[in-house]
Amino acid sequence: MTFDYSRALALPCAHGGPIGRGALRTEPEDFIVREWLGFEADGDGDHWLLTVRKRGSNTQWVAKQLARAANIPPRDVGFAGLKDRNAIAEQAFTVPHRSAVGSAWLEVKGEGFEVIAASRHRRKLKRGALKGNSFEIIVRDFTGSPDALAQRAQQIATRGVPNYFGPQRFGHELGNLKRAVAMFAGVQIHDRFERGFALSAARSAVFNAVLARRVASGDWDRIQPGDVANLDGSNSIFDVEAVDELLTDRCTALDIHPTGPLWGRGKLRATGATYPLEMAIASEFQTLTQGLEQADLDQERRALRIAVHDLEHRLDGGRLTLRFRLGRGAFATTVLHELIDGAFDVATPESDD
Repeated sequence: MTFDYSRALALPCAHGGPIGRGALRTEPEDFIVREWLGFEADGDGDHWLLTVRKRGSNTQWVAKQLARAANIPPRDVGFAGLKDRNAIAEQAFTVPHRSAVGSAWLEVKGEGFEVIAASRHRRKLKRGALKGNSFEIIVRDFTGSPDALAQRAQQIATRGVPNYFGPQRFGHELGNLKRAVAMFAGVQIHDRFERGFALSAARSAVFNAVLARRVASGDWDRIQPGDVANLDGSNSIFDVEAVDELLTDRCTALDIHPTGPLWGRGKLRATGATYPLEMAIASEFQTLTQGLEQADLDQERRALRIAVHDLEHRLDGGRLTLRFRLGRGAFATTVLHELIDGAFDVATPESDD
């Protein structure tokens, strides 16, 4: 059976379609991402918590340069998330206090990176130990009504956006997803990173399809009986047997969100009307869902909606500047998708994980 790859990113908008066009990623300075750890440095301890600004370099390469400067093994350098090379990114790293650099970390820089802050900290950063990311995005040659832009920004701030996986999850020309289909057909992939990217892309495609169906139905941001709800900003989920006024109000306030499946083996947790919808998508994507089950991944859940915090926009002639903050695992592309025509055609460099 031929797999329809186009469905991975053929995703409906939730707020009525884009309100303008513009050029994205003309240069790295058009996309600035800053990690939001959700905590400050302890002020003492056996590590340095560094803030590094990088341009044209990826996270793992910078970690190796920090290790080289400190004369320590690369495994001793900690970081919470990965950021793509094709952007301006400010992100946190930890290094042991005792190293060849001593306390002189603000003097450390190299091609494409520089340390801009350093404070003592008690713990090594672990992967995933961040709240989210703040973004500053420039859209050049923007054509669209200022009034429509203001109205759409208010809708996004009030209701959030669909929590789609962006194009970078699927790789260049959907390469990660194509590898997943090949792997499920029997092609051996021995590199564990390639295999991981492929499995993640397969899960993401199924999730996007479920969310797209809910967006088309108009209930992507409403709790339904049978849903599994997510508490905003956490991994906490709970089953919804019936919807009352309290749950409705919490959902309207962006405190809880309906979820969709990250496919794997085991029983699908959704019930009610949500269950047949998700099973119908699973049947349509049987190539992926069967492969994921056989890959020993367990069923998990992901919020269908993401809250967009501190959204600001400024329009200066044809130059549109957007600033906002998203929780961990969310893609800035999903915000742009509700504003700019063709946003999913450009893989914005939010992360390379």
